[in-house]
Amino acid sequence: MSLEIRARQKDNIIILDLAGRIDVNSANLVEAIGQCVRDGYNDILCNMEDVEFIDYMGVSVLVIAYKEVINSKGRMKLAVVPSFLKGTLSVAGLERVIDMYATEDAALKSFSEDKVIENIQKLQLRRRFKRLPIDIKVELKTKGGRNPICLKVDIHNLSAIGAYIYGCDKFKLGDEVILKLKLPPKQEELVLEAKVVWLPDKQVQPHDFPGMGVEFYNISIEAQQKLLEFIERNLSFLSSD
Repeated sequence: MSLEIRARQKDNIIILDLAGRIDVNSANLVEAIGQCVRDGYNDILCNMEDVEFIDYMGVSVLVIAYKEVINSKGRMKLAVVPSFLKGTLSVAGLERVIDMYATEDAALKSFSEDKVIENIQKLQLRRRFKRLPIDIKVELKTKGGRNPICLKVDIHNLSAIGAYIYGCDKFKLGDEVILKLKLPPKQEELVLEAKVVWLPDKQVQPHDFPGMGVEFYNISIEAQQKLLEFIERNLSFLSSD
């Protein structure tokens, strides 16, 4: 199912109800948002409730659309993102760039500079995905032992489903990599298979460039349990400070 877009307005905010797939064939989303901006509507809310699928090319479409809005000094937010899409958006780090809200009403209120509601939504999102901000070294190589390879680059955040790795620009979207890291304080080594699912845009996310988001796959129960325990332990430590 291709992406369908229905537009409506509330106050001076354009709400785009999206339905179907957001992928490489979703240029109509960029066109629709561009038209909104040209018509003078700089506050845009994308209702994602009926979106059935998004891949890393779809994430790129959202980033391009977002750039169109911020280049016009506008604001773009997402609302009602289905739970089965949140993993992809989380690994891509998109929630650190585009504000996301559980309900349309909460998103609309945020356009009125309701900072209390906005901060609550962001806190809930961070807790749900349990992303651990961290700075540990990691080694990367292409699956199969071929070049390229990145040694001693940094993981900046870690979850049970993936990580954001900073300082490596040798891989492209879709590459399968072997990731080796040591979890402090015991320096317990984990070797994980991962796929590159997101690359930051240098203009939108200069502080994340160069780097990449990876999603773990074929992860063993034992390795996943070690990751979960490590994340829980360190999040508890951070919250107690």
